[in-house]
Amino acid sequence: MGILWTIIIGFIVGVIAKFIMPGDKTEPKGFILTVILGIVGAFVATYLGQSVGWYAPGESAGILGGVVGAVVVLFIYSLVAGRQRAA
Repeated sequence: MGILWTIIIGFIVGVIAKFIMPGDKTEPKGFILTVILGIVGAFVATYLGQSVGWYAPGESAGILGGVVGAVVVLFIYSLVAGRQRAA
């Protein structure tokens, strides 16, 4: 149930993170890619929070933690995509 809940939170968080950090042309515009990056951000927040001790094993990150993780993933993606485009 933990992984399924993380995916559901990641879906919601991906949309919220895109509104928080809309970005420019180098960031993903597609809904599917944004949701995938949100899910990745939720997984990053979950496992980082578990390793630090904020969440118990098997507990997923909440909405706030997922949003922070998704914004970080979107920021890193924009840096990587910007460098590849410049080259």
